[in-house]
Amino acid sequence: MKQARTIIGGILVLLLMVSPALAGTPKYVFYFIGDGLGASQRQFSEFFLRAKTHNPSRKLLMNTFEVAGINSTYAADTLITDSAAAGTALASGVKTNKGVIGKSPDGKNVKTLVEAAENDGMATGLITTTRLTHATPAAFAAHNISRDNENEIANDYLNSDVDFLAGGGIRHFIPQSEALKNTDAVGQPIKSKRKDERNLVQEFEAKGYRTFIGMQGAKAFATTDFSSVDKVFAAFTYTHLPYEIERIHQYTHLPSLARMTRAGIDVLSNDPDGFFLMVEGGRIDHAAHANDATGVIYDTIAFDDAIKAAYEFYLSHKNETLIVVVGDHETGGMGLGMDSMGYKLDLTCLMDTKVSVEDTLNYGDGQYQGDKAAYYQFLEAQFGLKNLTEDEKARLEKAMLDADAGKTVGYYQVNPAALTAAHILSQRANISWTTTIHTATMIPMSATGTAADQFSGYKDNTEIARAMAQVLGFSL
Repeated sequence: MKQARTIIGGILVLLLMVSPALAGTPKYVFYFIGDGLGASQRQFSEFFLRAKTHNPSRKLLMNTFEVAGINSTYAADTLITDSAAAGTALASGVKTNKGVIGKSPDGKNVKTLVEAAENDGMATGLITTTRLTHATPAAFAAHNISRDNENEIANDYLNSDVDFLAGGGIRHFIPQSEALKNTDAVGQPIKSKRKDERNLVQEFEAKGYRTFIGMQGAKAFATTDFSSVDKVFAAFTYTHLPYEIERIHQYTHLPSLARMTRAGIDVLSNDPDGFFLMVEGGRIDHAAHANDATGVIYDTIAFDDAIKAAYEFYLSHKNETLIVVVGDHETGGMGLGMDSMGYKLDLTCLMDTKVSVEDTLNYGDGQYQGDKAAYYQFLEAQFGLKNLTEDEKARLEKAMLDADAGKTVGYYQVNPAALTAAHILSQRANISWTTTIHTATMIPMSATGTAADQFSGYKDNTEIARAMAQVLGFSL
């Protein structure tokens, strides 16, 4: 009998060595959230990567993980969620109402995974390509009845003791009267959105944080050795960080999501008790709101590159690391295929695009402002819309007339010329969009590492947080 137990024990040890997914409690946890990242966004970005690299077997790393599942996303008060309710579910395992951050529907604060990790002595970090005060990161460290109360959410960050914070949104952390002389990392002036004179940047510094603000902060971030830094607060831009398609073409001095993730790892791994790090690819959602196919693709690939940074760490800590990749909801109703082009997708027409729909065509220097000839030239040179057909040109002409008349399109009141250009490019690729807002479509999930098997199968978004808490021995 003793010999049998010895043999069984040996087999179990071997199983744990061979399959980290069966192992016990992880010491290092990565929670990747692709905002708006549905199945179509993941798949089409992989197809694009294959075409761009001329490698038909190329895969996104997140699509190779051995554990996979699918998640529902509805909120407590609506079947189509927003990022606040979805973020709260992913952070705390609690269904709440649309727009609510870190609270239950009756207004009570809920405990988050970040708070539980801190109670357990772990280091914690939050990284995003949106404003730090935006819904998803806020749901892990703040508690507010409205996601729009971003100044109050900024105050919560100061009190949260999260060790590593990186993203955009400096406007909510500086005094009302302050306008920083130096620009942000995309060359925009920095002014405050606060209603008081609190300088949270200085308050972070007083608590021992190394701060990286605006253009100067972005450049310093790129050359800093983070292995000797204890705490970081980085806010590079007035609002969100730029889309990846524009970061790589215009703002190469700005740290990528992967670079921020590596810096987070360097800081947090100094803690002997391990760490919990949430990384959000937040602008995937924004691109999908604008029905911007290339915007979605480049930000999804940047998100996958950040996962690679975590995976490199995992390879050196296989029996101690868990990586979970989820989305909070799908955005845009992105479809891969339309009757007009039959059974194919055309990736080649997307290769020449260099700008985003939202930041450039809708609000930036590529916005249509009455000069039709200049707009056509810009679309050809920067957006990859060449050799317009008569039908495409007619649609753009109508959209420009609508813009001249002050009309907008969709829930978020997009410039009709910008949205029409986006739709023409998408249709050339054979991509369809059903909406400019979120959908109730279920979201793919993938995981690898210690206890990854606990995340497989069909789950509601609240079950992901609860599974993570159980794996870590936390009480939410």
